[in-house]
Amino acid sequence: MTVTEFTTTTQAQTVTSNGLVILNFSADWSKPCNQMNAIFDQLSTQHPSITFAKIEAEKVPDVTEKYEVASVPHFIFLNGGAIVDQLEGANPQELSKKITKHSQLKSATPAPSSSSLSVASSSSSSSDLNTRLEKLLNFAPVMLFMKGTPDAPQCGFSNKICALLKENNIKFSSFNILADEEVRSGLKTYSNWPTYPQLYISGKLVGGLDIVKELAEAGELKDMVPSQKETLNDRLEKLINLSPVMLFMKGRPEAPQCGFSNKIVDILQKEKIKFNTFDILTNEEVRQGLKTYSNWPTFPQLYISGKLVGGLDIVKEMQES
Repeated sequence: MTVTEFTTTTQAQTVTSNGLVILNFSADWSKPCNQMNAIFDQLSTQHPSITFAKIEAEKVPDVTEKYEVASVPHFIFLNGGAIVDQLEGANPQELSKKITKHSQLKSATPAPSSSSLSVASSSSSSSDLNTRLEKLLNFAPVMLFMKGTPDAPQCGFSNKICALLKENNIKFSSFNILADEEVRSGLKTYSNWPTYPQLYISGKLVGGLDIVKELAEAGELKDMVPSQKETLNDRLEKLINLSPVMLFMKGRPEAPQCGFSNKIVDILQKEKIKFNTFDILTNEEVRQGLKTYSNWPTFPQLYISGKLVGGLDIVKEMQES
């Protein structure tokens, strides 16, 4: 079955009440969306009994708001008109897995909505989380918590705030809150600010897109930025010490993006070692800088108490001994 593209609310309403339907909320400016669209098209040919539909999130805002879609790509699974599952972010393997699972279900009874995100450090106390958040906020003089990365934003607001900072020649680092549910949820409470993106300068919350836009238009934003004397190595040291056991990997523990990262996560979980992670695919500055800082050219990299242990081979040797 080919993918149906909805451009109006009426079109969406006519199909979402019938059988199993998968809605792909997308945006043409997003690279991850373009990549997932191609995979979505391919999967539609493999499951002809399912209705596959693509929706330009910003062109049909009432449908986007109805399903509470805050970032793209975002996939909503409907059965009999009810939400039975969803997937947020560009994760081809998880999308294929969910489609296969739902295609095999014989019953059309709606099931509880499930989350595609889990966190390795979910047992952390609130004080531990606040300490971690404070270190993240101060990782760079200008720190942006956004959906996606500056090169591949996953929501329109994040895209616009990145453009504003670049237009004003403000150097900033970013954290992809889609890669870490603990940070995503915790920062809302910590900052008492319910939405993203969030911009911090010198560890203090400035606000979201609207406030940053007003400051830029008034010529005040640049004046808020301190002279950036802190080096990249200083910032990497802060990041390495975010947690007693810190793993720099490709992807997230629940969705590793390389085999080596997958294996080292499996070892740590089997040994019941509590750890936090940083997805080096979300920040190119950290990815390249850490190679030089540690004199270790590959990932994953495991740190304990701020000291480099090594990669998968060394961790495996330690486990076997």
